[in-house]
Amino acid sequence: MQTSLLPRYLDTPRGREADAILRSCVHCGFCTATCPTYQLRGDELDGPRGRIYLIKQMLEGQEVTARTQQHLDRCLTCRACETTCPSGVRYARLLEIGRDEVERQVARPPLQRLLRWGLRQVLPYPGRFGPLLGLARAVRPLLPTHLKQKIPAATAVPVRPASGHQRKVLLLEGCAQSVATPATNGATARVLDRLGISVISPPGQGCCGAVSQHLAAEQEAAGFMRRNIDAWWPHIEAGAEAILVTASGCGSQVKEYGHLLQHDPDYAEKAQRVSVLARDLVELLEAEPLESLELRVDARPLAYQSPCSLQHGQQLAGRVEGLLTRLGFQLTPVRDSHLCCGSAGTYSLLQPVLSKQLQANKLQALQAGQPALIATANVGCQLHLASATDLPVKHWVELLAEAMESR
Repeated sequence: MQTSLLPRYLDTPRGREADAILRSCVHCGFCTATCPTYQLRGDELDGPRGRIYLIKQMLEGQEVTARTQQHLDRCLTCRACETTCPSGVRYARLLEIGRDEVERQVARPPLQRLLRWGLRQVLPYPGRFGPLLGLARAVRPLLPTHLKQKIPAATAVPVRPASGHQRKVLLLEGCAQSVATPATNGATARVLDRLGISVISPPGQGCCGAVSQHLAAEQEAAGFMRRNIDAWWPHIEAGAEAILVTASGCGSQVKEYGHLLQHDPDYAEKAQRVSVLARDLVELLEAEPLESLELRVDARPLAYQSPCSLQHGQQLAGRVEGLLTRLGFQLTPVRDSHLCCGSAGTYSLLQPVLSKQLQANKLQALQAGQPALIATANVGCQLHLASATDLPVKHWVELLAEAMESR
């Protein structure tokens, strides 16, 4: 499409980036067919094409209002539209730029500002999130049902093997994941140890930066990214073969480090190297001799929920399903598997009505095949789905660890 952005935007790297993305869009509308919020609301401005026009108008100097902000807020950033787009429009990046600019121009109501600030001050910090989660669990019986459902049950922190293999990978522990679902990384360490791969969790690493990035706090996000790069770099120089991320939402963010820090003179080159080394767990394991683990696979059927961050963000659709099938797991069919479950990072807290609608639709699709459990690849999806079903919801690597240890 043609654009005429204001000079104050075109004179900046972000403005030029936005202009290039806008010009790549041919407004064909294919994106609306796979947009979860457009399907729910039927409003052009709650679909990718409409939001692109809103951002374009803003950058061209037209009035920006709370209504503009609301339509951008309603986007899940699921990136299904990017998978569908024939022109390769980098919509998610344009949305980040647009949200950041709207945040500068439109003042939010005080309670909204407080909630968003609070999420940024708690979720990325396990030392803060952990005690608050413990307190919430303690008072859980006293809470209303809708709040009870959001609090995950406590699980034991698994003991990890003290391995010293020649092959080594770095493991991003995650912020919320390390506290809410510690079994994921524990299972990962045990499976990799059996395959002759040591897991290193460097001190000093922390949140990947996605929480701040998606809440229009890009400089704050950059600080998290730089801290992780500093923590990982000595191990990268020492020969670590990959940076392993077991939460697909975090993996999408880490794989973007090279782009997001491309204009940072001190970190651009290192960030690009980090993006090259970043791997989702399935990318590592599918190339390993997993049959040597002599798994005793649970014969009960399972439903696999493919997180948007894995299939659309990282473009790894079908890879986990293929790996599980290869190992003998029985997967039930799941209709509309490309659609978001409604978790989307902090979306379930900031847009609860739409989130619950998407959650209900996803669980109906997952449970249609009468599975014994649900597997996924992202902590947010895991917690979100588990809050509304009686079926166990686990990270898929836990299934491998259980099958390996049940021999």
